[in-house]
Parts: sequence; structure tokens; C-alpha cells
Amino acid sequence: MAEIISMPKLGFDMAEGLLVRWVKEVGENINKGEVLAEIETDKATVEVESSASGVILQLIVNQGSIVPVNAPIAVVGAAGEKVDLPAAKSAKQNADEKPAPQSTPTPFDQTQGKPAPAQQVSVPLTTDSVKASPLAKKIARDRKVDLSKVQGSGPGGRIVRKDIEAALSGGQSPFGSSQASKVSTPNYQASTEDRVIQTSKLRQAIGRRLVESKATIPHFYVTHEFKMDALMDARRQINSFVPENEKISVNDFVLKGVALSLRQFPNLNATLNGDKIVQFGHVNVGVAVTVPGGLMTVVVRDTDQKTLPQISAEVKAMAARAREGKVKPEDVDGSTFSTSNLGMYDVEDFIAIINPPEAGILAISSAREVPVVENGQIKAGWRMKATISVDHRVSDGAEAAQFMQTLAGFLENPVRMLL
Repeated sequence: MAEIISMPKLGFDMAEGLLVRWVKEVGENINKGEVLAEIETDKATVEVESSASGVILQLIVNQGSIVPVNAPIAVVGAAGEKVDLPAAKSAKQNADEKPAPQSTPTPFDQTQGKPAPAQQVSVPLTTDSVKASPLAKKIARDRKVDLSKVQGSGPGGRIVRKDIEAALSGGQSPFGSSQASKVSTPNYQASTEDRVIQTSKLRQAIGRRLVESKATIPHFYVTHEFKMDALMDARRQINSFVPENEKISVNDFVLKGVALSLRQFPNLNATLNGDKIVQFGHVNVGVAVTVPGGLMTVVVRDTDQKTLPQISAEVKAMAARAREGKVKPEDVDGSTFSTSNLGMYDVEDFIAIINPPEAGILAISSAREVPVVENGQIKAGWRMKATISVDHRVSDGAEAAQFMQTLAGFLENPVRMLL
């Protein structure tokens, strides 16, 4: 019997998705769990898997259609089975314009500390026959990269996002041999023409949420400088005993410390609901992750109850899925407090905007070895600044300052987080 495949709900606030591309066509065989289509939500580009095995009998909506959650998009059944379903009435095809290619961040030239020049060449693109992730194919189309010339590093030689970025930054040539010679010398001539770039659904969603946050939430900020000498030493010792892919980051320590501190300050692990403050029973710390075209928050559930290796492994896995457009609903839903870490970019201090409906977010800067004064003597020491942004309707400066002092107790005595 034929089975209808519907637009999945990927996140509690998802109402609709853009059907970017059909991976399978009518008449093709498909197994349960195989990728049927790619959709774009407010959070990411996601692969939609088939919930049934059989032959694709009908594709109900066209590529480029905006489809409400739970609306039918395809029918899978037995070969020769007759089905006659009309196109979904609720699917909204954008008649005014075709979906525009989404912009991707300019690759960063780490040797020069500035954006690498864009390669301005026209080459034939090979995407359909090459084994690559949907996100890699999307970036390749947008950046005019010939996937047949890119070496994949994913499972089974699959091309992933980092392979495209490596090709664009010069690690390997993304163009044919005839084109490679034309782009071997970068052209630094600046263009004087304006560029109009269609914003992605993710960038639009970020804009809506942050405008809402700044317009409706009275933010206040408290900054604290943490002594990081003991933590940096503990991290070095731990990482000397584990494989490269299991090494603990400074951020993992911070997430654990934040979660343990929130247990002592439940008013900051909360949300405002009308005239009531709801203090969450679970401590689910969100971690802002940079993805093509914006950022999203992945969630470490019950962070206070997990070990540093567990936190580290979860963040790495969820961040990888986010960057490849393969997030799961549980990856991005349910955070009770958020963090944003720009430490890898040599940032001294910054503030972050609260992620509604949460009551706070912690902006984490770089851990730096700087001159410090102790007992009247100047010496080298590790210091890190962090700033908490708090909803003033829920809490006040004194409570936020006490929270930061408690967090300092964990970060400056990291053995407490290992007990």
C-alpha cells in the first residue's frame, strides 16, 4: 500500500520548510532511511529521509516550494500502484522569484588575517554524479566549484563542507587543470559594482529573533575576569592522556562550570511567562555554532550531570551535524541558558544578545597569557573575560555578579568539576 511522505517538523518552532531539491525522482527505488529530498528551515539545510521503502510514485510539490509542516510531499509504494494525489494546496510556490543561491562566508586566509580573494571564473559544475553532502553541493553551486576536481575527506570519500572550503582557500584546486592556471595568481582588483545577495531563511530567522530580543528584553551586562592558570594546566594534563579527537577544550570546562553554577542560581536558568518566572528543572546549556550564512545553537542536555568528555563529544558531534546541514530536532531544541564563545578569534571582550525565551547568555572571550600583578610582583598569567547578559525583568545585577563569582570558583579550581 502506498505511503505518503510528509514535510517533517524539525524543531518546536518550525512552521514550514523550503523544498530545495529532490534527491530521488519518480520511478526510482528508495529504501527506508535513504535521502529523498533536501529542505531548508530557519535553522539549516536538512536531508529528509524516506519513511518507507518502495518506488517513488509521485512527487507532490515542486523544487523551490515552501511547504507547511506535515503537508504531503511525496508518495512511495509498489511498482505500478495507482495513486492520484493533487499538488498540496497548502504548498506555496514563490511565483515572484526563483530561489536565489544563498551567500556563503568568504574563506578566511589565516596566513594574512584577511578574507581570501574570491575566485572569479566560470567552470562547468559537476554535482549530481559526485558523492557529496547536500551542504557541500550547495556551497559548490554558489561558489562555482567543480566537485569532480575536489578530493573528499568524508566517509567513503564523500565531499563535505570543509573540503570545499579547503579547495577555495587554496588547499586543492576546485577547478579543471585548464582553469587552475588562470587563477593561480589572485586578482586583488576591487569591484566597484554593488552586489545584491538574497538572505537565507537562517539569516532572516536570526534577524527576527534578535530584533525581538533587543526590542522586548531589557538587557543588562556583568563582566568578570577569570584566573585560568589552573584550568589551562588541568586541560594540558588531561589532553596528554587522550587521543586527538577526544581532547578537551576550554569551552568544555566553561560549559560544565556554567551548568553547575546555574544549579545554584535557578533564577538565571529560567524564563518569564507573563507575570511568573518559570525556573527550569533541567539545565540544558546551548552552544552557539557558526554555520554557513549564520549561526545556530546546539543544546547539551542536563549539562550539569555530564562529565567533561561527554560534553566534549556531544558538542563536537552536534556542531559537525549543524555545519553539514544534518541537525536533529533534539540537537537544537530545549536550551535553558545559552553561551557564545569567540575565544578562537583572539577576542578580548564582547557581549551577546539573549536568546528568547531564555533569561541569560554568557559571552566567552579568549584565554590569554598576559602580565598580571600578584603580591606586588608582575608575572605572566592566564586570564579570560566573560560577560553575562541578563533579562532585567527576571534578575538584577547583584545576582548576576554572584553567579559570575560562583563560576569563577569552578573555573579557577577545575578539580571541583571533576568530582
